[in-house]
Amino acid sequence: MNNHKLIFIDIETTGLDFTQNEIIEIGAVLVSDGEIIKEFECKVNPISIQNSNPISLKINHYNKEDWQDAVSLPEALEKLLEISNDAIMVAHNVAFDSQFLDYAFLNTGLKNNMHYHKLDTISIAYAKLHGMGDMQKYSLRSLCEQFQIENKNAHSALSDARATYELYKKLMLM
Repeated sequence: MNNHKLIFIDIETTGLDFTQNEIIEIGAVLVSDGEIIKEFECKVNPISIQNSNPISLKINHYNKEDWQDAVSLPEALEKLLEISNDAIMVAHNVAFDSQFLDYAFLNTGLKNNMHYHKLDTISIAYAKLHGMGDMQKYSLRSLCEQFQIENKNAHSALSDARATYELYKKLMLM
């Protein structure tokens, strides 16, 4: 795994169910040898916005005006595939993001070209911090506060992907 690039990914969705809800934003930070070599951000045009969870849309700052130039899901995934070849996906709650992405790849007929290994910063944080001090929450927000990581646009995909990368670096130094 040492020879692989890492791709820190965050997605924003219209709800929590990957079979019913949609990806509306993808953010990624590609890292090689500890250096950012590429960033990717893309708003995705939702097809069934009427099936969205209003709370999710509020959290993700969705509004029609900001999504006017959004691309289709296949186009967004193709752009992600251009930078993700054989990279190890890292996410905060990787199961959530990878479920949505795997389902999207399946439904679009595109082949996920990322490495099969995945890393989860929640799991890493729990392993390193559990039982230390008064850590009660392992949300990205709580961990950013704990490690003094600025995440100016929380719940926007690229900002959260960047924050996840910063968190990963801090956790690896422990």
